[in-house]
Amino acid sequence: MLSFALRRFALAALILLVAVTLMFLMIRAVPGDPVQIMLGPRATPELQARLTAELALDQPIWRQLVIFYGNMLQGDLGTDVFSGRSVTQIVFQQLPFTLELIFASIIWSAALGILLGAYAAAHPNTVIDRTVAVLSVSFVAAPAFVVALLSLLLFAVHLQWFPAIGVGDGFWDRLDHLVLPAFAIGLSWVGYIARLVRASMLEVLGENHIRTARAFGLAERRIVMVYALRIAILPVVTVIGVGMGFLLSAAVFAEIVFARPGLGKLVIDSITTRNYPIVMGSVLISTGLFVVSTALADLINAWLDPRARTST
Repeated sequence: MLSFALRRFALAALILLVAVTLMFLMIRAVPGDPVQIMLGPRATPELQARLTAELALDQPIWRQLVIFYGNMLQGDLGTDVFSGRSVTQIVFQQLPFTLELIFASIIWSAALGILLGAYAAAHPNTVIDRTVAVLSVSFVAAPAFVVALLSLLLFAVHLQWFPAIGVGDGFWDRLDHLVLPAFAIGLSWVGYIARLVRASMLEVLGENHIRTARAFGLAERRIVMVYALRIAILPVVTVIGVGMGFLLSAAVFAEIVFARPGLGKLVIDSITTRNYPIVMGSVLISTGLFVVSTALADLINAWLDPRARTST
């Protein structure tokens, strides 16, 4: 298990290096003068030259990349051009809001999706199974930004069950503000997970050890929940790990629609103003979250199913 974990985290570090390098090059390839956009047309040539030197934009692209990685290894992600604050401080100030939104979405969508998928697999070709299938496809087809807008209009404006904007103050108030955004970005994952669990569960229920358990007279509920579900949820763990990137992108819509602070909104605002340090710091942290979540999903799979440890 230790050897498997070391290989996985080494691969994660390589993926992070390649992804951040590509993003760095893509940002630098965007047309236009970033210094002029950041400072505006009335900035003096002296101020433009000083900012260009501070951002190392007067250096060759490979030199800029080396400087960026050198500073990153020292824990320095740069300084915000406008406020003069540390990029690390700004990014980690916004990160908890995004993480709580993502984790809340994962928890409720995975719990409901696994329950629906397992129940449908235990009752194949019934009205319940067909109903779950229709609901799953409907949830998957619903875009996150549309669900966010409709839930805002219905539950916040019309019914006034939940607050419309902001993050709240205090545990219960924050939880109340979290319901609609988490519902908006988690709804489609209910459909994905339900369909995935159903297909995996049907395959597992046909395996030899399940037939053996039935031959020994074990209760069907115990067979489904204890022996089959543990194996059937393995693909779900992988999908949730890989889906962290999609949840991060969906969180952008939720943060904008519900006027929540967060990493997604910070990136959008920084791209608009071409604030290079903030963009790169946010991209680095977001990519790191995605890579780490994928590696952790592989480790959980290997823990649940030892056969996965020898697959790579």
